[in-house]
Amino acid sequence: MSKVEKWKLIASEQLVKDKWADVRKNSYQRADGTIIEPFYVYGFPDYATALAITKEGKVIIERVYRPALDVIAVELPGGCVDPTDASLEDAMARELLEETGYRFENIEYLGFVSPNPTTNTNVMRMFLATGGVYDPNAALDKEEGIEVILLEWDDFIEWFKEQKFVQSMQTCTILYALLKMNKLVSF
Repeated sequence: MSKVEKWKLIASEQLVKDKWADVRKNSYQRADGTIIEPFYVYGFPDYATALAITKEGKVIIERVYRPALDVIAVELPGGCVDPTDASLEDAMARELLEETGYRFENIEYLGFVSPNPTTNTNVMRMFLATGGVYDPNAALDKEEGIEVILLEWDDFIEWFKEQKFVQSMQTCTILYALLKMNKLVSF
């Protein structure tokens, strides 16, 4: 028998609700009667990201400005899962095409991780995309200001070891993809 019990939601106040965020101020009661308040819950869309590899064996990386940290970050391609996406794989294929211009022979689901299960309602869907071929007719999303970089495999591994990837959920994606490929590296 588990000693951990769910908290009972006793009140919820909507603070923000739009396309990108759903912020609520909740009050909870634990099994022992303790009231936990205020407790903020942040709802965001689910994300999808992929370790994306071209047919030639190059890894597709992006450089993009991230205002919260005020940095130009090195990241994997990815974005939000839309309600109109037919499947998670379709969401990933759409994001890859919009951001990089590449179509992939294989997009394999690796699972999901949470950015913070204490406060955030969303998850990151992780993928390994292989066999990428550039589509010169792809309609790239110009609004995000993304620079696409093709890295040789050894350079990608070196960037990973040097901790150039700061987005934690993408780091998880890299680790799960390396594990799937039997290429988990040691430091």
